Amino acid sequence: MEVINKTQIRVFVLSGLTDNRELAPFLFVLFLHVYMVTIVGNIGMMAAVHNTSNLHTPMYYFLSFLSLVDLLYSSVITPKMLSDLISMRKTISSHGCALQFFFFAALACTECLLLANMSYDRYAAICHPLHYVSIMTKNICLYLVVLAFSIGFVQSSFQTKCLFSLQFCGSNLIDHFYCDMPPLLKLSCSDTFSCVIVTVFFIVSCGLGSFITILISYSFIISSILQINSAEGRQKAFSTCSSHLMCVTMFYVSVFFTYLRSPSSVFEKQDKIAAVVYSVVTPMLNPLIYSLRNQVVKRVIRRLSSLTYGNID
Repeated sequence: MEVINKTQIRVFVLSGLTDNRELAPFLFVLFLHVYMVTIVGNIGMMAAVHNTSNLHTPMYYFLSFLSLVDLLYSSVITPKMLSDLISMRKTISSHGCALQFFFFAALACTECLLLANMSYDRYAAICHPLHYVSIMTKNICLYLVVLAFSIGFVQSSFQTKCLFSLQFCGSNLIDHFYCDMPPLLKLSCSDTFSCVIVTVFFIVSCGLGSFITILISYSFIISSILQINSAEGRQKAFSTCSSHLMCVTMFYVSVFFTYLRSPSSVFEKQDKIAAVVYSVVTPMLNPLIYSLRNQVVKRVIRRLSSLTYGNID
């Protein structure tokens, strides 16, 4: 009969992005630049919204908080990932692992809910333009933001408590570049059924629930756009949603690819690539997409840049 070591693991080892020591320096430089662009882009977006009266609207109010979440979300994952790319041993304490997972799960759920809030805002603006100001008041916007953060951190507390109440007494190798639920469940020597149920419940209610909200909002939006007589009017209405649609598509496709399947599935390289997309790349691209595809934001950036360089001169 096999004897199982019941000593609780105190330190985990991450497999990291790659085992190839020749590829690691290239990935380090690449993702260091990605992280720097993420920091500059999201802080720049928040500063532009805060300092420009033209951007004091519900859409940009939500966008500024999306930038804040993206900045924090990326900072939970990327610095450790970069450190591990140039380290010989990729270790993380059990407490550090729990904290990383807690903030990752909280901010990921908050991002889902903020994207849903933004879709509701676009629905109100396009489908009910005459009542938009009375629908999306400052108090309503603040309530939706507080609700998104509250749900995100509350559900993360339940998931973290459930996951790190398990016994980890076998291998301590996490086959990932950060602490996530599926690879940690595989390491546990406890009964993980209740934890899987908790995880599925929150992923469905938070991730899938917000995605359904977005789909319903855009079904009404598309119906309203098709009823607009002029091609110019349809193009203008669609352009206000295109940036949001691109951000939603990138985030949800990569997240659903990773999480909407059996927790016992084999974790492969494709999963790490998908994880890189939603945890590292998407936080960088969100402010860039809104900057490059939105004429108002581009004008603000040009004006702020000219003021900055003018002051330097």
